[in-house]
Amino acid sequence: MPETRPANLPAGTPPLLSLSGVAKYFPGVIANKDVSIDFYAGEIHALLGENGAGKSTLMNIVTGLYQADEGELILDGYGVRFDSPEAAIASGIGMVHQHFKLVPRFTVAENLALGWSETGRWLSSKEIIRRAEAEASRFGLEIKADTPIDSLTSGEQQRVEILRVLSRGARMLILDEPTAVLSPLEVGELYAALRRFRDGGGAVILISHKLDEIMALADCVTVLRHGRVAGTHRIAHTTPATLVTEMIGRPIEQKTTYPRATPRSSQETVIALQDVCCRDSSGRVRLQPLSLDIRAGEILGVAGVTGNGQAELADLLTGLRVPQEGQVHVAGRVMRAAGPGAFREAGIGYVPEDRLHKALAPALGVTENAVMRVFRANPVGGRLAYHAAEALRFTRSLLSQAEVTLADPAAPIRGLSGGNQQRVVLARERMISHRALIASYPSRGLDIGAIATMRETLAEIRDEGRAVVLISEDLDEILALSDRIAILCGGRLMTVIENGALDRAQIGALMSGRDKGEPS
Repeated sequence: MPETRPANLPAGTPPLLSLSGVAKYFPGVIANKDVSIDFYAGEIHALLGENGAGKSTLMNIVTGLYQADEGELILDGYGVRFDSPEAAIASGIGMVHQHFKLVPRFTVAENLALGWSETGRWLSSKEIIRRAEAEASRFGLEIKADTPIDSLTSGEQQRVEILRVLSRGARMLILDEPTAVLSPLEVGELYAALRRFRDGGGAVILISHKLDEIMALADCVTVLRHGRVAGTHRIAHTTPATLVTEMIGRPIEQKTTYPRATPRSSQETVIALQDVCCRDSSGRVRLQPLSLDIRAGEILGVAGVTGNGQAELADLLTGLRVPQEGQVHVAGRVMRAAGPGAFREAGIGYVPEDRLHKALAPALGVTENAVMRVFRANPVGGRLAYHAAEALRFTRSLLSQAEVTLADPAAPIRGLSGGNQQRVVLARERMISHRALIASYPSRGLDIGAIATMRETLAEIRDEGRAVVLISEDLDEILALSDRIAILCGGRLMTVIENGALDRAQIGALMSGRDKGEPS
């Protein structure tokens, strides 16, 4: 077995935390089984695995949200059992979750003070701000102490979450998919903060499924598969290919480009947005006036930190939202107050970010979900008819195209894995999208194998001469697939560029608003 202890530790130095034979069971599910891992002070240790591999469950045991059914946690050489997150943080273990747990209306300082055991009932706001700024200075984290949380960027909110844990005396910091909502510039700032904490003797556990992130940041990595340890390695002694094979049980080619199979034959504008603008129910502008052409035979990537107008843009492109100002044209036709049915009939397919609730009916069978967007088309049905036998035949053909093996198409679709649900949605919408496919965060919640299949499918649709709009929080995905890239920040279209015209740092600056760009 390869040596996984840090090389710079004196001989005999025990781990800060050891998991020994840990197991956790839920009804009908083995979440973790016989997990043994050592975590050392002064290192960043990554947990890598597919969705459902048991990473988050394991860390919920470490932080006291769950208790292990078998095995033992050993902290500083002594067996421990945490009955709550408060007990874990009292012992120096804190976690920053993927979805932040801050009070939006409170200021940064007020959120930090909620975690201080010595905060008195009558502590003044000036004293809270002074203490917050002192803690930020101690850990080298820049904050805006008197600013409300709901006016901060995702990266700034995450910084507050990290500081809240560290200010409570954490020696071990656990982060769950920490870069999912960050711009590239904010990712770099996070990396620097974690390295400072590590170099000061702290321990970091990084939960991630991003190989590039782990290879760049971690000192050691443990791979989980089906709730069990598939391998533990020093980063210097492993490769991405090895980690992928351990993670999913087989090798997968990690593509960085998807070249065209045939030369592009047309640049016809399929969808045109002209000075469109969206407001929410309170009148707040969510998408500032923009104009954008979607062209046949290309993938237009939409880059931006989540929550900067992408949802509104996707709704406009698929008829789920009518612009307060401006017009949407599909194949030269103005879509005035047209709903999603009209966009579907015009050949616009849609893969939404929340496939289980926006693209599927979870309680219905696979057959009903396969035909729900096309059931009025012959031979499946007509205006008043529904032919069950034809629907079943259609579904079996769709499943074959999606490469999904299923014994009973009548089974509820919620029983399929996330990857297979996405394959069904993508195959169905591919049939609809004879002009364009709008794919919103199509990789979200998928494992590496399913992501590879999805990306190949988008490239095939492009090569067939149709338009694809790819909305993604993964800049590597945008750069690998896109012909052009539109960059959103704060609901504003910063610019539209040809792929390769700007480097990652320049795109990251536009995504975070640090470069004002040129509206397009």
